[in-house]
Amino acid sequence: MPTVPQWRLCALPRYLPPKEVERVIRACDLSSPVGLRDQAILLLLSRLGLRAGDIRGLRLDDINWREGTLRVSGKGRRQIRLPLPQDVGNALLAYLRRGRPRADFDQVFLCVNAPIRPLQPPASVSNIVYLALRRAGITNPPSKGANLLRHSAATSMLRAGATLDAISSLLRHRSSDTTAHYAKVDVDMLRQVVQPWPEGASC
Repeated sequence: MPTVPQWRLCALPRYLPPKEVERVIRACDLSSPVGLRDQAILLLLSRLGLRAGDIRGLRLDDINWREGTLRVSGKGRRQIRLPLPQDVGNALLAYLRRGRPRADFDQVFLCVNAPIRPLQPPASVSNIVYLALRRAGITNPPSKGANLLRHSAATSMLRAGATLDAISSLLRHRSSDTTAHYAKVDVDMLRQVVQPWPEGASC
């Protein structure tokens, strides 16, 4: 029996529509330290397309408040500076002032309850996303981990008119094929490049 072929990036990206992303962010309880932390994390995932590992590895000196940038050390220890959107900066500042426990760690995001320590891999950030989806009443999301908001950021940028090169730079993709994967969800763009079905061809 021949094996079933499994082509890389053959499935559609899993993402949330922008309105549902905003519901997830707004569902955080900003009167609690957990809510302040979770909102900052959700905004970093959904606005800048960060990975879960980026969130766990983010350190206090990676934030340049004067320049409004964020230094991210991704795969292969490559570093890049990303612009810090206003709402993300506001959420980070609120967490650092009113939500982050006092502790001798330089990681930005810490566990709120004792023992106080940096977020632990591998599922800590994905659990935050999962709980946020439940709070927002999104009962059947296409996936439940941190990558859901990363993919949502990419598809939203594409539909807003961003080029694949711009999306690739933000998401720090090594291959353009990975970024082109998101073009599958832009039906209007696909209509412009689709070839007509040959007349008389059997199917």
